[in-house]
Amino acid sequence: MPERQPETASPFSALSTGQKSVLYNRAAELFSDNKRTLFDRLAPLRTRHISVVLEDIYQSHNAAAVLRSCDCFGVQDVHVVEANNPFNPAGDVAVGSSKWVDYYRYPSIGEVYRHLHAKGYRIVATLPHENDTMIGDLDISQPTALVFGTELTGLTQEAIAGADAYVKIPMYGFTESFNISVCAALSLFSLTERMRRDTTLAWQLSDDDLLDLKLHWAMQAIRDGEKVMQNLMQSL
Repeated sequence: MPERQPETASPFSALSTGQKSVLYNRAAELFSDNKRTLFDRLAPLRTRHISVVLEDIYQSHNAAAVLRSCDCFGVQDVHVVEANNPFNPAGDVAVGSSKWVDYYRYPSIGEVYRHLHAKGYRIVATLPHENDTMIGDLDISQPTALVFGTELTGLTQEAIAGADAYVKIPMYGFTESFNISVCAALSLFSLTERMRRDTTLAWQLSDDDLLDLKLHWAMQAIRDGEKVMQNLMQSL
């Protein structure tokens, strides 16, 4: 999905839930029935209860692999810090996942932490720490943002100090760490599986957010989708 701005409202935010439903039905006439079936099946499985933060990832194949894992596990939001390295998720590794996952860019780790805390997220840094928790034991009762650091040096001290908790993946070999994309995939698998089994968690999107997401996906499925959607909105 095209990059979205952290503090910018959705182009559909002024519409009521009913208007969004009408708009989506009209938009769906412009792409295949198979695509609509996919949107209708997959959107209710998406979550923002678990989100990902990437700090200065500089290898494009790792960035793409993390987006692909987020898409596969139904994690909708990726927050990207570009203090030193631009985020470039393009390429064959992503297999088109950047069209369906929302990603947001920030100039500093402090800014993304402030944004997520304001939305009620608990920020969890992924690294061995004296106060760490194994990934299988991490408390996910509130919205949780997992933070992953750059390939060589890991998380900055600012990212570590500003986190609310710390988590690690158990390892039993000589190698001291997993590749970042592997770490993200293992972490997301563990957390999203537990999340979906936990009937006490309100992890799914609201009806209104669900329609908003499907409208954004529709823009990706339609040629000149943004312009087409603007024209359709004028007729509501």
